[in-house]
Amino acid sequence: MSNNSVSLHRVLKAAPEKVFRAFTEAIAIASWLPPYGFLCTVHEMDVKVDGTFRMSFHNFSTGNSHSFGGRYLEIKPGEFFKYTDKFDDPNLPGEMITSVWLKKVLVGTEIKIIQENIPSVIPAEMCYLGWQESLEKLAKLVEPEIPDN
Repeated sequence: MSNNSVSLHRVLKAAPEKVFRAFTEAIAIASWLPPYGFLCTVHEMDVKVDGTFRMSFHNFSTGNSHSFGGRYLEIKPGEFFKYTDKFDDPNLPGEMITSVWLKKVLVGTEIKIIQENIPSVIPAEMCYLGWQESLEKLAKLVEPEIPDN
C-alpha cells in the first residue's frame, strides 16, 4: 500500500444538497468525475453505508479503459461521505479511501476532499491534476441555476 495522497479544497456556488446529489446520482457523477478526455460508464451505484459502486473510465483518444469499484463507508447526506476505491487492474494494487466534506457557507458550499492510499505507480500530482479537472466540471454542473420552463 502507498502513502500517496491528495487533498483538495474548493468553494462552489451551489447548496450542499445539490453538490451531494452530484456525487450520489449515477448520471451526474458520470458527467463530471472523469477528467477531460475521458468518458465514464457507471455500472452500479448503491449509495448507502456498505453499498457498492462500479464504474469505468474510457480514454476517448485511445479507446482504452480502466474499471474500478468500491464501497460506501460513511454517509451523512449533504455533509460527508467516505468510500473505498479499488482498480480492477492488478498493476494498480491497494484500496484507496476518499473522504468528502461539504459545509454550507455564505456563497454556497465549501468542499474538502482527501484521497489516500493512491497506488504508488500513480504520481500524486497526476491524481491532483485529474481531481482539479473533475472539480472544474463539477462546478459547471452544480453552479448554474436553470429554471423549469
